[in-house]
Amino acid sequence: MISLTQLKKNFAFNLIAIMCLILAQAASAQTLNINGAKGSIVAYSPAAEKVYLGSPSLAVLPNGDYVVSHDMFGPESSEFVQAVSRIYRSADKGNTWQRVSEIRGAFWSKLFVHRDTLYFLGTDRHHGTVLIRKSKDGGATWTQPTGYENGLLLAGEYHCAPTPIIEHNGRLWRAMELAYGPVRVWGKRYGTFMMSAPVDADLLKASSWTVSDSLLFDSTYLNGNFHGWCEGNAVVDKNGNIANILRVDDRTTFDEKAAVVQVSADGKHSTFDPKTGFIPFPGGSKKFVVHYDKKSGLYWTLSNYITKHYYDEVSNYPKRIRSSRVRNTLALCTSPDLYNWQVNEIILQDTSVAKHGFQYVDWQFEGDDLIFVCRTAYNDESGGANNCHDSNFITFHRIKNFRKLSDKRVQ
Repeated sequence: MISLTQLKKNFAFNLIAIMCLILAQAASAQTLNINGAKGSIVAYSPAAEKVYLGSPSLAVLPNGDYVVSHDMFGPESSEFVQAVSRIYRSADKGNTWQRVSEIRGAFWSKLFVHRDTLYFLGTDRHHGTVLIRKSKDGGATWTQPTGYENGLLLAGEYHCAPTPIIEHNGRLWRAMELAYGPVRVWGKRYGTFMMSAPVDADLLKASSWTVSDSLLFDSTYLNGNFHGWCEGNAVVDKNGNIANILRVDDRTTFDEKAAVVQVSADGKHSTFDPKTGFIPFPGGSKKFVVHYDKKSGLYWTLSNYITKHYYDEVSNYPKRIRSSRVRNTLALCTSPDLYNWQVNEIILQDTSVAKHGFQYVDWQFEGDDLIFVCRTAYNDESGGANNCHDSNFITFHRIKNFRKLSDKRVQ
């Protein structure tokens, strides 16, 4: 027989649980108004906790539900030991979100659906081992990598971001970087390479994957102004070949650029011509995602373009900041050939270069719409983010009828 004291304890516990559930549901239904553009809040972490939200990733399940992931970084996180990622799901087209799982040992990771199964591929920590997991229940539970037969792909120090995993010529392709280059500083330590696997292979087996040779940092690129490349995108170029388009760090200019690396058809070799491989790219000094759209015949991206107003403003700061720290504008851009880009529309923008960031966007086409998740540093009731980099929100957004914007041009 249960005592009156125990009944009271049970009632109090259940009441707390119910209140927590109500609060969680209320939080998941909140929106963030960014200079007139609303987005739904997937996750939030106040700056005072010193745990920041990064690496947003987006996938659409076969039943139409959305799945979003993010990791946690910052001084109170475990990013350098065993990083933590969280998984959220939405059954109402991104209006509300429910956290469905937490994964220890996942960082900079990308969600993707292949053959109706959800996968999660990235490193286990900051500059860590490459792991892949799969989920058969929409992200609620995941396989646990323990060796080369069930999810451990590459042991050592590696780097990546949530960039596309695409299917082409019977293989899956995913750009990565090794992080143990000869110069052990950010950017210069990264060597770019491509991973690929047959579409019908067991993706959890390391033996299924081919790894190309790596192109290491070269101090002679860009007349000695090259500080590294990273966060590459696997994409099919207009000739039907696999290419890897990467973020480029050049700290001498606000005229941003990307690099296009060519990958052999068998996935074993990467080649780069520094005379032709560096291209003007709006927002190219920050992470971006590129996809090709057959319907419009265009390549699309969402990037942190530096508008003329902010170009002039930050160029005249007493202490000149790097272009990679200007993240207060998110722009929709297109290219007919992967090499020539134009800015079509400003999607998100706010006033503070120092405090506001709409960055590390991962996105997909959905019919006539474009849906995306964003690592957002913005105002909140506790004073906002520390700076544009230390993001306090993960937000979800939709661009309706995005193809109609391809004829527009931002001057």
